This record gives sequence, C-alpha cells and structure tokens, in this order.
Amino acid sequence: MTHDFAAQKAETYDVFAEIQNSSDLPETSDIDYMFEASEGADWDGFEAALDAAGYDTEREDGDGDGTPYLVAILVDQPISALTIWMGEEMATKIAMQHGFSPDGWGLLA
Repeated sequence: MTHDFAAQKAETYDVFAEIQNSSDLPETSDIDYMFEASEGADWDGFEAALDAAGYDTEREDGDGDGTPYLVAILVDQPISALTIWMGEEMATKIAMQHGFSPDGWGLLA
C-alpha cells in the first residue's frame, strides 16, 4: 500500500494555517489523530504499537456513517503545524502496518 505523505503533510499545514488565522490557539493541547479501520484491521496490534510509541488510544464506533475508527492521542503537546505533522506522520506509518488509514486530526485544549 502506498501513501502520499507529501500531500498529507501539505493538507495538515493548510488546515493548521486556517485554524490559526480564525481562532486563538492554546500553547499546548492534546492532539487527536483519527484512523479508519479497513476490513480485517488489526485493532489490538495497532493499539499496542501506538502505546509503545507514546500515544493514548480510544476506539470509536463511528459518527453517523458507522465506520469504526481509532483515535491516537498525544497529550499536552506544544501546538504548531510541525508538532501536529510529526505525530501524524508517525501514527500514519504505524496505522498502515495494521490496516488503518488516516482520517484527520483535532485539538482538545
């Protein structure tokens, strides 16, 4: 499976710039990264790998469309596009090894 990390990074930086221009961002926040499960995804393996990499995790049933997903959380992070991208890139690489694909990120101040 191939993935366009350059496009994902560009989107992260664009979204961060939009948020930064429209609101006051906190200096630190939890960063949530969402990952959609494909059929046959290895939930337990993905959670264990994320845990080993320093992420907290939460399983979600899916909002509205019913697609289950996993949230990888980095707690109390300094907020910048670079910080968000670094965590997103690492979690995405782990996700792809376990049958998950990236589906966005959010801040929980």
